[in-house]
Amino acid sequence: MRALLLLLFAFALMGQRDPILVPEVSQHEVQVRQGFTGTELLLFGAVLDPQGRAAGSDYDIVVVLKGPSEPVRLREKERFVGVWVNAATSDFRSVPSYFAVASSQPIDAIVDEKTAAIYEFGTDYIQLSPSGVIDPEEQARFKSGLVDLKTRQQLYKQDFGGVQISEQVLYQSRISLPSNVSTGTYTAETFAVRDGRVIASALAEVEVKKVGFERIVAVYSQEWALVYGLLAVALSVGMGWAAGRLFALI
Repeated sequence: MRALLLLLFAFALMGQRDPILVPEVSQHEVQVRQGFTGTELLLFGAVLDPQGRAAGSDYDIVVVLKGPSEPVRLREKERFVGVWVNAATSDFRSVPSYFAVASSQPIDAIVDEKTAAIYEFGTDYIQLSPSGVIDPEEQARFKSGLVDLKTRQQLYKQDFGGVQISEQVLYQSRISLPSNVSTGTYTAETFAVRDGRVIASALAEVEVKKVGFERIVAVYSQEWALVYGLLAVALSVGMGWAAGRLFALI
């Protein structure tokens, strides 16, 4: 019985016709130094059939690049007696610090809305995991505000048409990282889509980390928080005292 099952399984694998994605990234490590102004990642690869040959059929490519997630509390501002004050708030447990989508053509021409939501094919479909009980309309308003804020900071972006496909085998896309990106592990997930269905996916990782003096400051601020705080206060007081003495002598 077991031999029969293994034989059937082998035939099933031999009959597998879905293509295989072979992804790559131009940089697997991005070093953030003093004066870092951002960088550009080239995400490229090939789509092959299970025998290693060219896939040989039409398909679309969607690339989703995500930074490490973090909790975020969003506060809404409103005008009260001529002054802007904090009003309603909303907490999100898992917000990507960076999010970018590139595709070979507009998403609505590739998949339906349900599939786009499952795979987060766009900023409209980011899964932010709100915490607590919140009205759906209010949640949508806060989500829209958060996405707009991140977009203006160049941390969220989408380029529908930003993936080039050559000979239905090779693909490439360029996605820029701004200077204000967070450090951590970034995931670049590539999807091959045909007839509205995701037929293959593959994952690559990019490590963004601080080096040099910036890394030393970051490590001390996290592992020696008390000492770091005391040194920062002492430095501020010392610089203030020095500036006062300098102006007194002028």
